[in-house]
Amino acid sequence: MREHKPHPKSATPWRVVVAVADVAETGEHMALVADAETRRGIARMAGLRELPRLQANFDLLPHGGGGLRVTGQVSATVGQHCVVTLEPLENEIREDVDLLYMPASAAAATDEDAAAAPKWNEPEPLIGGVVDLGALTTEFLILGIDPYPRKPGAVFEPPRDQKPDAGPFAALEGLMKDRNGH
Repeated sequence: MREHKPHPKSATPWRVVVAVADVAETGEHMALVADAETRRGIARMAGLRELPRLQANFDLLPHGGGGLRVTGQVSATVGQHCVVTLEPLENEIREDVDLLYMPASAAAATDEDAAAAPKWNEPEPLIGGVVDLGALTTEFLILGIDPYPRKPGAVFEPPRDQKPDAGPFAALEGLMKDRNGH
């Protein structure tokens, strides 16, 4: 697996740019492994405690009309905190990827009404003839993160009230008693 570093002038923590024109007609396989510095940047961006492992395996295949099909899997080990106990925990993520990128002009030509709401199965726009596999990996990682991670067996129990709630008008009732001398 190749280790890729972030692009020095990029706001995105991980950039692995592939030009569609450079992909062989028979396709290519790319195995990506994020280095420690890249994982730290992605962990900060994603709000993770740590990101000990992030890798992706992609198969790239040219698609008619100047497009590119990207299939594969993103996998990672993410360090989070349990939302119940606040203890550290690790989760494994595996996200399948199957995307079709088409030049923006070709994608617009297939859509009869440009103002129509986007459809789920529409191709992704291919801008400048390149696909950023680092950004794609980061996006699928973030999609796979559990927003409310729990340690096994952790159950939230609300605090028990020691005395029943007097209600929203309890203070007003006290004022009325003082005023009337009761």
